Amino acid sequence: MKWAVLTGDIVESSAIKADALDVVMLDIQRVASESSGWGHANDDETITGFARRGGDGWQIAISRPAFSLRLALYINARLRLLGPDYATRIAVASSEGEALDHMMADLNSAHGAAFTASGRLLDELTGHSLMAHAEGGALDAAFRLADHISQGWTQAQARSLCLMLPPGAGPRRVAAETLGISRQAVDQALNGAGYPALMDALEALEVTE
Repeated sequence: MKWAVLTGDIVESSAIKADALDVVMLDIQRVASESSGWGHANDDETITGFARRGGDGWQIAISRPAFSLRLALYINARLRLLGPDYATRIAVASSEGEALDHMMADLNSAHGAAFTASGRLLDELTGHSLMAHAEGGALDAAFRLADHISQGWTQAQARSLCLMLPPGAGPRRVAAETLGISRQAVDQALNGAGYPALMDALEALEVTE
């Protein structure tokens, strides 16, 4: 089985109060739990695990590496919805043949090539770069371009993105009804957030799994 590991830490966490930081980390944990249901009826079960690392660090393992960019973007949208200044760095790596499903209850005890590579990549992220993939090449380029786009998201855009980024999210009309706003407002938010181009990229990456 091939796994992907997302290793992250909260940007400027020292400026966030301890209780607020706990809320941020809990929301990332909820995202990990939600993503365990991602996929389609005929797909293999998606398995995920979460662990908090230190005060401001976290790690997610997912059994569907093709969902890594979607998951990273969903985390970004959820954090932006929580607060306009909340952000996280995310370093991703994947590897073959590691049976991690038995470690999901305690991800801090897990180890392997993907864990090592994602941790090293996180240490290498500097400047304005908040997302990258250890594989390099076109996949890393996709992550870095998506990073640039997502850093400009507003809270209003994040409201719509949080409903539309998960697989099988349904039509925009339903998102508008859920949010209590017009379909046109949802369209404006998604278009301003680069959602159409991001979805094209996600679908291209996920179909190759």
